[in-house]
Amino acid sequence: MSGQTVIIAFALTLIAGLSTGIGGMVAFLSKRDNIHFLTFSLGFSAGIMLFVSFVDIFPSAQNLFCSELGDKALLATVIAFFSGMAMIAVVDFLIPESDNPHEIHELDDGEKGKRIHRVGIMLALSISIHNFPEGLATFAVSLNGVDVALPMVVAIALHNIPEGITVAVPIYQATGSRRRAMLYAFLSGLAEPLGALVGFLLLMPFWNPLIEASLLAFTAGIMVYISLDELLPTSERYGHHHLSILGVVAGMVLMALSLVLL
Repeated sequence: MSGQTVIIAFALTLIAGLSTGIGGMVAFLSKRDNIHFLTFSLGFSAGIMLFVSFVDIFPSAQNLFCSELGDKALLATVIAFFSGMAMIAVVDFLIPESDNPHEIHELDDGEKGKRIHRVGIMLALSISIHNFPEGLATFAVSLNGVDVALPMVVAIALHNIPEGITVAVPIYQATGSRRRAMLYAFLSGLAEPLGALVGFLLLMPFWNPLIEASLLAFTAGIMVYISLDELLPTSERYGHHHLSILGVVAGMVLMALSLVLL
């Protein structure tokens, strides 16, 4: 493995990851007090995360497990999936109720802003967790050459644009800072080259389908939990039910089209 090959692989992974910043630019196009836009966007984000988790990530993890475990692949995938949900649930449980954005209680305008800000932070963290193994996978493929990696890099970059929207909108709505919204969107994308770096330094000598499958299923569980426990309830509380559901469907349609066309 030459040094030039490694540099190219890192560069491709960085391009794919930082495309979240393109989605983050949507913060410049919306008004801070546009609650309807916030409602739709949170539902849209939930639709993206639910669809990609169940239709893309979970089956991909199961297929990888199948190559190693045979008929035990589904069981292994389910265990890894619910382990991801359990981890987020434990973290949620440890947060005091008064500071927990998932607990239902009356909020004044200032507290609403804080809650929406937490939504953005949770999204940035969950997407970063998702992007970490994704970056590792992109890097591993890129080591085989640009011609092999380019289709995957383009697909992941397109996937990451709506993820940037997912992070930027609630941050901007809560803080009014376009700069901060863009920053969080870019930072969530940096998890991909970080995953590549960690993989290169630590995991590549031991990388195998079991590790990759476990990370994928674990991530899917995290994303589903965040969608059901955070995104949808917040979308419902600060907007209109049908607008929220319309956002969910729109997010699913977008991800379906990206998977079909790419």
